[in-house]
Amino acid sequence: QVQLVESGGGLVQPGESRRLSCAASGIVFSSYAMDWYRQAPGKQRELVAAITSDGITSYADSVRGRFTISRDNTKKMVYLQMNSLKPEDTAVYLCNANRGRLFNFWGQGTQVTVSS
Repeated sequence: QVQLVESGGGLVQPGESRRLSCAASGIVFSSYAMDWYRQAPGKQRELVAAITSDGITSYADSVRGRFTISRDNTKKMVYLQMNSLKPEDTAVYLCNANRGRLFNFWGQGTQVTVSS
């Protein structure tokens, strides 16, 4: 059974940092691309950051330079380091594992609220 479990969300003040974690099980983790998405109320789900199985990263323009995605294949973990957080970063952050067109798995998400 595939499981992706996010953690690390919470309430943070503008300008602060937060690190999200996603623990994967039930998949050959090293062969999957791992993505972080976010969804704010009333908005479409947005791809925030992605890391390929080879470790190549990409970012949405809205977070480039502030967020960093990384992975630890030994621990089957993917991380999202978020710095200089803004109120507009408030959303549910979801972990996604994907490989080709047939394999696509989601976690339940973790809420990040940026507010003073």
